[in-house]
Amino acid sequence: MTHIITEPCIGVKDTACVDVCPVDCIYGKNEEWEQLYIHPEECIDCGLCIDACPVQAIFPAEEVPDKWKQFTARNYEHFGLTAP
Repeated sequence: MTHIITEPCIGVKDTACVDVCPVDCIYGKNEEWEQLYIHPEECIDCGLCIDACPVQAIFPAEEVPDKWKQFTARNYEHFGLTAP
């Protein structure tokens, strides 16, 4: 299962999660996007990004808080995929 980056990441320039990802599946570090995105087909569910996130914006897909559920679809759509 993948991880999802949610609203607290919007506008944050800290990319510590990108640096700890062992499979480089977090995108946007060098882009002008409003937030970072995790590629759901590349994520190996290691969870290292969760601890590295300074704003507590990353959750396992099945644990995304209800108030940020729309970020699951947003993350999948960013990569041209359909959310589960």
